[in-house]
Amino acid sequence: MSEIQEKFNNAQQRVKTLPKTPDNNTLLELYALYKQGTTGDVSGKRPGMLDIKGRAKYDAWAGRKGMSREDAMSAYVALVDRLVGA
Repeated sequence: MSEIQEKFNNAQQRVKTLPKTPDNNTLLELYALYKQGTTGDVSGKRPGMLDIKGRAKYDAWAGRKGMSREDAMSAYVALVDRLVGA
């Protein structure tokens, strides 16, 4: 397992121990970076107008299109570091 993969896995555990839930924009950023880091570019159809949450998650992930998995993992780790240190 690569060093960034280990840091990414560790960050996934640490984010679950945050004392308070981050705001919605931060949660969407965490989701988008996680999905880009684990799955790669967004796939599938964009959810319909009535699925507001699903649509927001899809759009956040789609905003990371073209970002490498390693860059997404690094950004996820950096964001978790900021949240844990905040």
